Amino acid sequence: MITVMKFGGTSVGSAEAIERVANIIINTKGEKVVVASAMSGITNFLVGIVENPPSDMDSIVEQFANKHLMAAEEMFDDNTMAEFRKDFDLRLKSFRKAIMSDPNDAYYQDLVTSQGERFSTLILSHYLRMLGHDSVALTAETAGIAAVGLPLSGSADLQATANGMTMKVRPLLSRGIIPIITGFYGIKDGAPLTFGRGGSDYSAAVVANAIDADMLEIWTDVDGFMTSDPRIIKDAIKIDEMTFGEAAELAYFGAKVLHPRTIEPVRIKHIPLKVRNSFRPEEPGTLIHNLRKKGNGLLKSVATKNDLAIITVSSAEIAYRPELVASIIGKIAENSIIIYSISTSLSTIAMLVSNSDVMSVIKKLNELGSDIERIDVKNNVSLVCCVGDDLLSKCGVTGDIFTAVKEAGVNVEMISEGASEVSLNFVVPMGMVMDVVAVLHSKYIGE
Repeated sequence: MITVMKFGGTSVGSAEAIERVANIIINTKGEKVVVASAMSGITNFLVGIVENPPSDMDSIVEQFANKHLMAAEEMFDDNTMAEFRKDFDLRLKSFRKAIMSDPNDAYYQDLVTSQGERFSTLILSHYLRMLGHDSVALTAETAGIAAVGLPLSGSADLQATANGMTMKVRPLLSRGIIPIITGFYGIKDGAPLTFGRGGSDYSAAVVANAIDADMLEIWTDVDGFMTSDPRIIKDAIKIDEMTFGEAAELAYFGAKVLHPRTIEPVRIKHIPLKVRNSFRPEEPGTLIHNLRKKGNGLLKSVATKNDLAIITVSSAEIAYRPELVASIIGKIAENSIIIYSISTSLSTIAMLVSNSDVMSVIKKLNELGSDIERIDVKNNVSLVCCVGDDLLSKCGVTGDIFTAVKEAGVNVEMISEGASEVSLNFVVPMGMVMDVVAVLHSKYIGE
C-alpha cells in the first residue's frame, strides 16, 4: 500500500512538531511518500522580501538560516548535524542566489516564495535518518513535478508529472526509502512556478495521482471537516465521511481545512483522502471518497465566506447580448479576480467578489464605456454554503432552508442553486451571517 502524507506549516513549525510528524510517518504501515510545507511563518517572511525588498540581504539570509538551524540543533546529534550542514549550506547558497536574482523577472516571486519548503523537507528527512529510516529530501525539480500556467497561479501537468515521478520517485519506494518532497510549487521550463497560497495540499494530491497512491492523508492542525465553524457553532461536530463533491464545495466556499484544488487530482483516480490532525494522531479524521453515506440530517455542513461584495452591472437587455456578458467576465479575469457566484436577469448581471477586489473590478468594467449603463455595489456580505446529499433532488429543500433564514430575520441578497448537486449557496449581510448559520445548524444537521 502506498500512502502519500502531507504535513502543513504548523505540523513542521518547530522541533517538537517535526519530531511528532516523524513518529506519525514511522508508525504508518506500507510505502510512504511525504510532502511538506514550509515551516509556519516562513512563506509570509519570503513574501515580505518580495513586496518590501530589504537593503541588507545578508541579515535576511541570516534570519532565514537561524530559524531552521535552531530547530535542527534542538533535534540532531552531532553526527546528524554535521551531515545536515553539508546539505543545508548548499541549499542556503541557492537561497541567497534566488533572493538576489532579477526582481523584474515575471517568475521572481515564485522563485523566492518557494524556498521555504526546500529547508523544512531537509530537516525532516535528516531526522528520519537519525532515527534509522532511509530517507531522501527531494525538491520539485528532483522529484519531477511539472507545472504549467502563469506566475503565482500554476497548475500541475499531471501526465508529465506521472512520467517524471515514475522515473525519480517510484524506484526509491521499491528500495524502502522514504521520499520527503517539497510542496507548493512545480517546475516550468526549469524554473519554479507556485500553485497559489495553500498549494501544498494540491501538490500532495498531484503526487498521489502521479504514483497511483492507495491513500492521500492531509495532516493539519484540526481533526477534520466539521459540521460548521466551531468558532461560530460551539456544538459543531466532526464529519466522519464525505464525498469528493461535498468536500470540494466546502473547501471552496469557506472551510479552511483543505485547499479546494486538492480534490480533483485524487478524484479522477478514485484515490481516497483523509484529513487528520498531526497534534492528535489518535483521531481518525475525515475520510473523503466517491461513495455516499447517508446522514440523518438534511444538511451535512454549513460554511461561510465573508468580506464579499455584490457588484451589479446594468445594461439594456443584457441577457440577449452574450458578447457583452463575455466582455464583462473577460475584463474581470484580466486581473485574475475570483468570482464566487453569478446571477443574471434581463438587464443585469450580478457578481460576487471579495471586498478588496471591488475597486479593481470597477476600474476594469469602466473600460467597457457606454456598453455599461450603471454599476452598483453592495459591500460587506457573506456567502453561506449549505452542503448535503443530493440536495437538488430532494423536494422542498430550498423552501426548508429559506424558511430557516426567515426565522433568523435575515434577507437573502443573492442565490446560487443548480451549479452543484450537493450544495445550495446564498448571500446575506455579513453582520447577520452567524445568526443564519446557527439556525441552519440547529434545525437541519443531524449526527
